[in-house]
Amino acid sequence: MFRSIYDDVKESFLNGNMIVRIIIVNVVVYMVLALTQALFPAFFNQIFPYIALPGDVKELLFKPWTLLTHMFAHTGFFHMAWNMIILYWFGNIVGDLIGDKRIVPIYFYGGLTGALFFIVSAYLLPSVASLAIGASAAVLSIVFAAVAISPDYRVHLILLGPVKIKFIGLFILFFDLLGVASNVNTGGHIGHLGGTLFGFFFVYLLRDGVDLSDIKAIFIKKEPKKRSPLRVEYVAKTVKTNKTTEGKKMTTEDEVDRILEKIKREGYDKLTEGEKLTLHKASTKD
Repeated sequence: MFRSIYDDVKESFLNGNMIVRIIIVNVVVYMVLALTQALFPAFFNQIFPYIALPGDVKELLFKPWTLLTHMFAHTGFFHMAWNMIILYWFGNIVGDLIGDKRIVPIYFYGGLTGALFFIVSAYLLPSVASLAIGASAAVLSIVFAAVAISPDYRVHLILLGPVKIKFIGLFILFFDLLGVASNVNTGGHIGHLGGTLFGFFFVYLLRDGVDLSDIKAIFIKKEPKKRSPLRVEYVAKTVKTNKTTEGKKMTTEDEVDRILEKIKREGYDKLTEGEKLTLHKASTKD
């Protein structure tokens, strides 16, 4: 049985998109930590400070890996489950609209931004905890990147039906601000705000022609293009052409640019099924 489970997880990791892979890593790490905490509590208490992010910079200098480990670790089931559910919802939206390859950079940079906000808050506010753990800041950077790209995109919620993601984002932001104001997990909520701001910042720069997921593009200046910078990028071995209603020909790349401009003007929900399919195919090409 365990061999079968291992094979299924391995297949999902190898064949799934980046969101599936990040979720698998988070769930596996949670299970290992939860079992360690339950079976070997003394050992868990010893290793926990080497996984969680310290608010003290001096301590961080001796544990730099915690900048990474803290954003893949959870010690509470509902904390982990909530993060992974919203990551799945919003991550697939981001992947479909601007490409799967941008998921990991947004997640990673968002987590680092949240870590920076937490460390600063630990120095400025006496009520902030000394350690931080969880993927919330990284996940919220994905959430608010989706909100920034297509605020009118609808998801179906139990009991509520279709809801525009801008209202879900507003709801999350409200409770983080409330948490900061009420001194409940203040450092955590401030870290969440860091991830939130990075999600918006990433999309803002992408629209301005700066792609933070492409390190070379940040330092190498490119000639300005007339096309929208907010686009699905891929390398096509052959360029296919489609006929427009006026009988003219349009490259696949031009078609994707036109669709993304339409999303900016009218929202994702205004796309036809054909346009959604074109965008999805483009975003999954390497």
